[in-house]
Amino acid sequence: MKKLKDLISSIELLEVKGSTDVQIHAVHLDSRQVDANSLFVAISGHQSDGHAFIAQAESQGAVAVLCHEMPEEVSDSVVYLKVENTARCLGIIASVFYDNPSLDVNVVAVTGTNGKTSVATMLYNMFRFMGHKAGLISTIKYSIDGQDFHSSHTTPHAIRIQELLAQMKEAGCSHVFMEVSSHAIDQQRIAGLNFKGAVFTNISHDHLDYHADFKEYLYTKKKLFDQLSSNAFALYNRDDKNGAVMVQNCKASKYSYSLKSV
Repeated sequence: MKKLKDLISSIELLEVKGSTDVQIHAVHLDSRQVDANSLFVAISGHQSDGHAFIAQAESQGAVAVLCHEMPEEVSDSVVYLKVENTARCLGIIASVFYDNPSLDVNVVAVTGTNGKTSVATMLYNMFRFMGHKAGLISTIKYSIDGQDFHSSHTTPHAIRIQELLAQMKEAGCSHVFMEVSSHAIDQQRIAGLNFKGAVFTNISHDHLDYHADFKEYLYTKKKLFDQLSSNAFALYNRDDKNGAVMVQNCKASKYSYSLKSV
């Protein structure tokens, strides 16, 4: 359980209706999963708008709603919080709810059109072989030091990411290797995460069914490296001409690898 006022202490609120001095036992973005004393986060996605399900969430016990548009009808028993970007705020809130696990575990992101799963899995296996407890978040599976779980997405939603990291922290994992897709970056699923480093494999003209064009796809990937701190590292493929683009103006320590380039 966390106080709502503590969960939202790091986000900018545009409007508040009700008292934030309430206890929250769970955070949900799917109204079907909401139960008593939950915070429901309404996100406008590509397929549906969470704002359309606020009433359902309230009927199932939500005591707080985070939204970017206030509902026309409000309840005196529910706290309403309006923000500019609910998807980004969800990641920050989820991190606080699970006690900011990425501050205590070395989380390394792996991104690129091809090779994410292979690289993340090899790193996970290598670190375990060297005697480290490690975690894996990938397209194929989620693993907590040898214990495997079903994977539903390349990069799960923000709440699931933080839940997994909290479980990995509790299991004593020192490192976590995580695939990060361009969809996840664009949809703010990695908001609230502290990355120790990021690896770029390559980029090609795939996924343009989601991104408007290749330039948008490229610069969406670059956002991952833009958020790295000076205490992190950035490792990029020098054989890919866009590898250097990824680390332009990046604060992290930069390293490269290649088979052909010098």
